[in-house]
Amino acid sequence: MADMVPPGTSESDDSKAHQRGEAPEHSEAKHDRPPGEATGKNARDPRSWRRPPHSSFKQAYAAIDLGTNNCRLLIARPSDENFVVIDAFSRVVRLGEGLAQSGRLSDAAMDRAVGALKICSNKLKKRKVHLARSVATEACRRASNGEAFIDRVRDETGIHLDIISAGEEARLAVLGCHILLEDGIGPAVIFDIGGGSTELVLIEPGAPVPRILDWQSVPWGVVSLSETVGPEVGDQETRLSRYAEMKQHVTDSFAEFAERIKQYRTPDLRLLGTSGTVTTLASVHLGLSHYDRNAVDGLIVPSDEMRDISTRLSALSPDERRELDCIGNERADLVVAGCAILEAILDIWPAPRLGVADRGIREGILRSMMAADAEGSEAQAALRKLKQGGGV
Repeated sequence: MADMVPPGTSESDDSKAHQRGEAPEHSEAKHDRPPGEATGKNARDPRSWRRPPHSSFKQAYAAIDLGTNNCRLLIARPSDENFVVIDAFSRVVRLGEGLAQSGRLSDAAMDRAVGALKICSNKLKKRKVHLARSVATEACRRASNGEAFIDRVRDETGIHLDIISAGEEARLAVLGCHILLEDGIGPAVIFDIGGGSTELVLIEPGAPVPRILDWQSVPWGVVSLSETVGPEVGDQETRLSRYAEMKQHVTDSFAEFAERIKQYRTPDLRLLGTSGTVTTLASVHLGLSHYDRNAVDGLIVPSDEMRDISTRLSALSPDERRELDCIGNERADLVVAGCAILEAILDIWPAPRLGVADRGIREGILRSMMAADAEGSEAQAALRKLKQGGGV
C-alpha cells in the first residue's frame, strides 16, 4: 500500500545498515503503553493487554508487500512483545504503470516486479526464514492478467503471492502502525495512500488491536490518480487546475464515508498517515537533506504545515521539484497526486496535527504471524503438559 519509497531509501541503504551492525529499518518498540490508553487513577494496567513474550527468538519471519508502485520486504525476529528487523529491501517497480489505460499489467512492469522479487527470494533463503507471507494489492486486484502474473511469480521465484482484499489491506496497515497514534479520547482515523488505492479507516483505539468502526478504499493512489488525470503540462495555472481536479476526484469518492464518520468527530481529532507521501512531506517539513527514518517515523506535524507544503509542491514544475532534496527524480511526478489525496483527507477529518508512520502492511503481517505462531506454540505446550499429567 505504501506509495513511494521514502526519499533516499533503497536496497543499498539497507545493506549499509547491515554492514554497520544496525537494524536496517527499526525495532517495533515505540511507546511504553498501548495507544489511547487512559492515564491517572482510571488507567488500566497495560500488562493486562500484552501477550506473553515470544519464545522463538531465533526464528526469522518475513513479509513481502508488492504494491502498485513498490516491492518491499521486511525480515525480523521476535523480541518480547515486539520485533527487531534483521533485513529489508525496497525497490520502485511501478507494477501498475499504464494499468489505468489498458486494464492490464504491462510486460515491462511485470519484468521489473519479478526482478525485485527474485532478490527477495534470495534474501528469504539467506536468512533461513521460518515463516513468510507475501501479498499483492490494488494493481493485481484490478489487472485482467493479475492471476497469470501471480502464477509467473511462483514459477520464477518460488514466492506465493496472495492477492488480498482492500479490507485486509486496511486491517494490516492499521495493525502495523496504530502504535504511533497520539494518545487521546475517542475514535481516530488512520489512512494509507498507496500507488493504486487509498484506504481510510476509522478506529476505536485499544490494545493489542484497535477496533475498526468503519473504513473505505477508493481506487485513487499516486499512480492511478496521476495517470487518470493525465500528464503534467503547461504553466503554473494549468498545474494548479490539474491539482484541483485530483482533489475533487478523491473528495467525490470518499463523500459517503465522510458523511458516515461525521458523528464521530470530537474536539481533538487524531489522524495518522502511513505512506511515502506523508514521509516525504514530513522530510520537507524538517528540511532534511537525506531521509532519516528515526526523525520521521512517529513525528507529529501541524496539519496546516502539511497543507502549505502540498500547495507549494503542486505549484512547482516537475523540474523544480526534482531539485528538492527530499523529492528527487523518483517522486517528482507522483508526489503531487499524493498531496492532493492528503488534502482531501484533511478536509474529511480536519485534525489539527498529523501523525507520520514509516511502517504499515509489512509490519502488520509480521505482527500477525508472530502472534499466531506464539499462540500455537503455547497451545501445543499446554496440550503436552496435559498429556504428561494424564489429563488427556
